[in-house]
Amino acid sequence: MDLRLTPVTAPLTTRPAGAARAVTGSSATQETSFVGALSGALKAVTASQGDATALQREVQLENPNVSLEQTMVALQKSQIGFAATLNVRNRMVQAYTDIMNMQV
Repeated sequence: MDLRLTPVTAPLTTRPAGAARAVTGSSATQETSFVGALSGALKAVTASQGDATALQREVQLENPNVSLEQTMVALQKSQIGFAATLNVRNRMVQAYTDIMNMQV
């Protein structure tokens, strides 16, 4: 599981005040945006949890091709990914709350 975020290489540009930006589904736009990076990380955590669940099911069905050690490592990776995701979510909520409580 690779949760590293790739750095944004495109320069930041400013938008005129009042200009609305439409959210597009193009992969090039989402790869360089914060939303794309966050979405990719969430998909990686979800995939890790799915893999761990599948391995756990195979161990319970006594599949000889799946080892208990492999399953435990996958479960730990998914738990660490979920904890990291939860911490990011909590920090984002706290930042939003701090911004909303600022006096202008």
